[in-house]
Amino acid sequence: MIRDAMNAKPVLDLFKTKLSVINLGLESFAANLVREGANAVHVDWRTPAGGNAKAIAALDAIEAGTAVDVEKANAEAVRRILAAEPTVVGIGLALDVVPGMARDLILHAGPPVTWGKMCGPMRGAVIGGIMYEGLAGNPEEAAALAASGKIRFDPCHHHDSVGPMAGVMTASMPVWIVENKAFGNKAYCTLNEGLGKVLRYGAYSGEVLDKLRWMRDELAPILAAALKLHGPIDMKSLIAQVLQMGDEGHNRNRAGTSIIIRELAPHLVMLDYPKDKLSKALAFMNANDHFFLNLTMPSAKCSVDAAAGIEGSTIITTMARNGTEFGIKLSGLPGRWFTGPAGVVDGLYLPGFGPEHAARDIGDSVITETSGIGGFAMAAAPAIVKFVGGSPKDAIDVTMRMYEICDAESLSYRIPVLDFRGTPTGIDVRKVVETGILPAINTGIAHKDPGVGMVGAGLVKPPENAFRDALVAFAEKYARK
Repeated sequence: MIRDAMNAKPVLDLFKTKLSVINLGLESFAANLVREGANAVHVDWRTPAGGNAKAIAALDAIEAGTAVDVEKANAEAVRRILAAEPTVVGIGLALDVVPGMARDLILHAGPPVTWGKMCGPMRGAVIGGIMYEGLAGNPEEAAALAASGKIRFDPCHHHDSVGPMAGVMTASMPVWIVENKAFGNKAYCTLNEGLGKVLRYGAYSGEVLDKLRWMRDELAPILAAALKLHGPIDMKSLIAQVLQMGDEGHNRNRAGTSIIIRELAPHLVMLDYPKDKLSKALAFMNANDHFFLNLTMPSAKCSVDAAAGIEGSTIITTMARNGTEFGIKLSGLPGRWFTGPAGVVDGLYLPGFGPEHAARDIGDSVITETSGIGGFAMAAAPAIVKFVGGSPKDAIDVTMRMYEICDAESLSYRIPVLDFRGTPTGIDVRKVVETGILPAINTGIAHKDPGVGMVGAGLVKPPENAFRDALVAFAEKYARK
């Protein structure tokens, strides 16, 4: 009894002194203590890899030792991304400039997908692309041709290209040519059609196809001639500027589009074209805030492609979605896709539409996040929240979380509100899996049915299993047995 009383005294003293608590687990426990007057510090601790046994084993195996120096490999991958010099060097027809392009080939966004598994927007875009090429006279004929096996499908990424949303690229579409001057590799992307009912959102009406033909026959030649007078455009410099002006390079491109107009306008007016055609070209760019997106995407693509194929690197060099699956590629496993179900976008909808109308996450535009802009640079673009939802603080919080899964900070792309800190760059799959922090993606929302078009925009989380599967495969190849 005496011993019990002696032991009880320190316990009783707890109720007489002011508590100072370190809290692990639910943050609400710490918040409740603070409300009661106690000192409490919450530690943001998570179970590594979400408690997934295979992923934890892979992390442990890599930590124990690999056949290649992972840190050295990642440093080289990051060096190449940061040293990239994306430069617009021309405009050409896809058939003439895109590697492996053919008249019976249609390129699409995301990892590989067959006609039978394509989502509604991608099917709509394929139907429109077939009609645009004159291979079918109506949607029914186009759908039958797409299903016949006479049309081949391949990811844009397999042909050094990227495409927003459905990402459809056909032989006679004009494309931007962007060269990474530091390493000599190139990337390609179609010209942006604008918002609303457009091909990339799966719309294929006569109005949509007429605009595409005008872009091919008038807009592209005018822009190509102006670009020739201007000379190559340093996209790294422009992207750095637009981050200072409130863009993030993915879903907000108002500043970027304005800058590209300023770059080209003095040369456009010097062209020997009728004034009404020049005016129409300028008016089209001016009315299309997303015109710049189709330049940031190939700029990001050729930047991160330079880091692909480095033995032993865990840096993610590709993220993409096809509306059915989300897929990633690692630098150290360049030939493999790791996929999971495409996510449902949480966002804001246009009048008359809601979540029940939405397709799943789709598009190659997440290449911007892979390169360190887009959702990773949301802190630079607080106004983006009016487009995708949330608050300006949310935009800053998103960027701050992304630093935890990246190996570096950009030397060129800087964020004013963060005291000009470089954007988080070089996503390390080890950090994604270990922390459970998934890459932040902001995106447009397409209608789930073909032929309708855009219905909103928002934020989406990629599937965790794609990152875990990639990590496990990496460990299987590189960890010492």
